[in-house]
Amino acid sequence: MKKILIIIILVYSSIAANAQQFIGAASLGFNLTQVDGDEIFGFKKFGLNASAAAFYPFTDRWFVSVEVQFAQKGAYQKYPFVQDPTKSLPFYNLKLDYLEVPLLIHFLDKKFLMIGAGISFSRLVRLKEIEWGVTTNNSVASSPYDRDDYSWIIDVRIPLKDRLKINVRYSYSIDKIRTREFSNISGNEWTRDQFNNVITLRLVYMFNEEIEKE
Repeated sequence: MKKILIIIILVYSSIAANAQQFIGAASLGFNLTQVDGDEIFGFKKFGLNASAAAFYPFTDRWFVSVEVQFAQKGAYQKYPFVQDPTKSLPFYNLKLDYLEVPLLIHFLDKKFLMIGAGISFSRLVRLKEIEWGVTTNNSVASSPYDRDDYSWIIDVRIPLKDRLKINVRYSYSIDKIRTREFSNISGNEWTRDQFNNVITLRLVYMFNEEIEKE
């Protein structure tokens, strides 16, 4: 958490000192997520995604952005692959809440489509895990999940009207967030590393972006 606070202070101090050079942005939307390596498949977990960002244009087409973001991730499977009438549902429900600082480089194509790529540093701030309808003892303070998660990001922004844009983003953990052991009723055991796998859809408003008149 200290790393994120330091980054936030440095970013906003720079923005305040160079306010006219930066373009501010706010976004709100949702994540579709899964955790690769948990033996559950599909982007079935919905979560909130909200952020504030600052864009610095170092040419008329190239930008660098720094963002402070709250993102909910996880995994969900209501029914197990093998039914067990003695146990409760849902079979699995994992909620991972992160405070993130993405850093991206963007290219503006002909003043229309903006594409970007970069990395993000995330800090786990809340955790809830349910297995067979029972909440586990895992928490942020005592958890098999890593507190820090580094991800790579691909980002696409398409204008809707004036300063309002639609943003589609894909991110994936660079390193594992957990290593977990599995077993089945046949007595087989195996181990898998787990990774956050996230699709984001948001609306973005650019506060002081110049709008070209037709």
